Amino acid sequence: MASFPPVEAVVRAVHLLECLNRQPVASIALLHHQTGIPKPSLVRLLQTLEMLGYVRRGAKAGAYVLTSKVRLLAQGFHSEPRLVEVVAPLLEALTQRIKWPAALAVPDNGAAVIRYSTIPSSPLALLHSSIDMRLSLFTRALGRAYLAFCEEDEREALISLADVDKDPENAAAQPRQSLDATLELIRRQGYALRDPKVRPVSKTLALPVFDAYRVVGSIGVTWFTSTMSDEEAVGRYLGMLQSVADQARHGLAQTGQGQAPGA
Repeated sequence: MASFPPVEAVVRAVHLLECLNRQPVASIALLHHQTGIPKPSLVRLLQTLEMLGYVRRGAKAGAYVLTSKVRLLAQGFHSEPRLVEVVAPLLEALTQRIKWPAALAVPDNGAAVIRYSTIPSSPLALLHSSIDMRLSLFTRALGRAYLAFCEEDEREALISLADVDKDPENAAAQPRQSLDATLELIRRQGYALRDPKVRPVSKTLALPVFDAYRVVGSIGVTWFTSTMSDEEAVGRYLGMLQSVADQARHGLAQTGQGQAPGA
């Protein structure tokens, strides 16, 4: 924990960039509503970001958009963008074939966070978007698939980071013997399913994605429970997901992501 209060100007600037990233064009009124930052302060922050080249004014008065320069802020973070780059076209091809939405998730501070989704390409999606959605590692298929196949040290760290208070689904981690049994079953099967008590209108089948050395994410397909049973979905889609995972592993090796830990 930091031994000093956060720098408020930095907190506001980062919050503002996050909000600008959620929509193509943002007005002062919208940014004020989403951030709570006073409008005069917003104008100063936006003018500063504009001066630095990260923001430009939109066609309408009072509107702002991000510029391509914001990509520079992510250039030092290599693993996840490469993972998305490799997996995204594979999931898009899968959704074109089966119509159901597919997603890629990675671990983040005690949760599985969706980093890519084919919802916009699927005619059968329940949600409008799932990007950046945080999912329980203990009840959701994408979270379970990662947690079951990661290294033991990482698994224990992720379990300890899961916030039971903020996500009631994480209470599933409390009976540790039950959690361990679930993860062992997933490892034997080679795939994970969502806990049937969570969002029973739909189900998800998920698999881990590996590079050459370790699990780096998880992929899954979601369908309406009214259309087929778990057994039918596994019979139809498990092989397809396994093919995607195999292609992803090969693709990650080709792009250089499969480097030995510590290399």
